[in-house]
Amino acid sequence: MFKLDPRLERDTYVVGELPLCCVLLMNDSQFPWLILVPRIENAVEICQLNAKDRLQFWQESHQVSEAMMALFAPDKLNIAALGNMVKQLHLHHVARYTNDVAWPQPVWGKQPAMNYSAEQASVQLKRLRNKLNMEK
Repeated sequence: MFKLDPRLERDTYVVGELPLCCVLLMNDSQFPWLILVPRIENAVEICQLNAKDRLQFWQESHQVSEAMMALFAPDKLNIAALGNMVKQLHLHHVARYTNDVAWPQPVWGKQPAMNYSAEQASVQLKRLRNKLNMEK
């Protein structure tokens, strides 16, 4: 049975669900940052997905990427599956700007997260759900 990694559960807001993946919003207001997590038990690497799920994963990544480009108009959209801290398969989508606090370095480990206020999170989640055609 699929269960979200406790660290992802702790550090994110649930945006909603696509056919394969949970869509999460990283609780760091410095960067528009979504994470896709396939709801597949014990998945660690993309190569462990069967062909159908792998294709669906990339289609959902494309959908999230297009939504982020439209909503946030970033200078660059970073997409990465690192998994050094969280073993569970997940794919980060981070909107980056040449004037953001970490540019041009990676967003990880350079500065502490600045959590969304309850109001900011609510607004961001509503915008994302609307753009991704999700109910919550």
